[in-house]
Amino acid sequence: MSLDIDYYELLEVERGCDEKELKSAYRRMAMQYHPDRNPGNAEAEARFKAINEAYDVLKDAQKRAAYDRFGKAAFEQGGMGGGGGQGGGFADFSDIFESFFGDAFSGGRQRGPVRGADLRYDLEISLEDAFNGRSTEIAIDVAAKCGDCEGTGAKPGTSTRRCNLCAGHGKVRAQQGFFVVERTCPTCHGRGEVIESPCRKCGGDGRIDERQKIDVTIPPGVDEGTRIRVAGKGEAGPNGAPAGDLYIFIHLRRHKVFERDGTTLFCRAPISFTVAALGGEIEIPGPDGSKHSVSIPEGIQSGKQLRVRGAGMPVLQGRGRGDLVIQIDVETPTRLSARQKELLREFRETETGDECPQSRGFFDKVKEFWDDLTD
Repeated sequence: MSLDIDYYELLEVERGCDEKELKSAYRRMAMQYHPDRNPGNAEAEARFKAINEAYDVLKDAQKRAAYDRFGKAAFEQGGMGGGGGQGGGFADFSDIFESFFGDAFSGGRQRGPVRGADLRYDLEISLEDAFNGRSTEIAIDVAAKCGDCEGTGAKPGTSTRRCNLCAGHGKVRAQQGFFVVERTCPTCHGRGEVIESPCRKCGGDGRIDERQKIDVTIPPGVDEGTRIRVAGKGEAGPNGAPAGDLYIFIHLRRHKVFERDGTTLFCRAPISFTVAALGGEIEIPGPDGSKHSVSIPEGIQSGKQLRVRGAGMPVLQGRGRGDLVIQIDVETPTRLSARQKELLREFRETETGDECPQSRGFFDKVKEFWDDLTD
């Protein structure tokens, strides 16, 4: 019994499902239709086989991509379907990959040089460095191209020869069930060439481990998580192939005064209750060393925010700057002299209630609430 059902529909998953969702659906369906749980049920057995067939294809990124484009036709003509002839369709599974992905899966051509791996470096900087930008030097351990053999892996004065097993393709083909699959050649490890006299310095790898110092320019306006790419400073590729890139991830140290949100800088400014009542002026330094005078209006309340336009962080690779936001915290004095207490008592005696309208309004509401309860 054959089930001609879409693989995604068979496993009851969406086409964009991830690996975790796919595996969970497969386990659930396989358990439901397993022959041990459905003895003598031919339909359940057929569905169980179809479920395994679908999962075998969808769990493999390359097979899944081919299926998404060609459907089950991707596995016919020498694959899961009938036939086996060379005329029409695709000769085998590797041909599907060649059509879909290009020469990377071609059994008839040697692959091009494999680029070296990219590297990551985490760099912590101050807010001032993020504001002004800076140049710095970092040191990293990296697999660099061997200078003696220039990355070929062969002893200077010698050369490599073509691999006899794969005929220089770097891949060998093998029959595996319904599929003809390609694997990396076990003799040359995908290089297509064999080194008969390895370089003494690198042992034939073409690369050596060394510590390199790299100059890095940090532009103004970088933020937490900003990524800076330094081209060609990653690991050297095998056999003289191009090097990968170095990616520097920026992390900001906690600042004593400021907090940051994008291009906006925040700070809290405690002021005395006399300044809050009478008004005044405070001075806030900027990360660039400048000073910003901020006027405090009379009667300002705790929690009020004052904004200084253009005094925040620079826009990364752009123009202009964000704002500086100062949050006012009115501080109640905790240590008073006898004279100060005397003056405050005198002030309290002159209070009419109109000086603090919010306080008066609150207690008026409290009194009304109490009167309602006691009526």
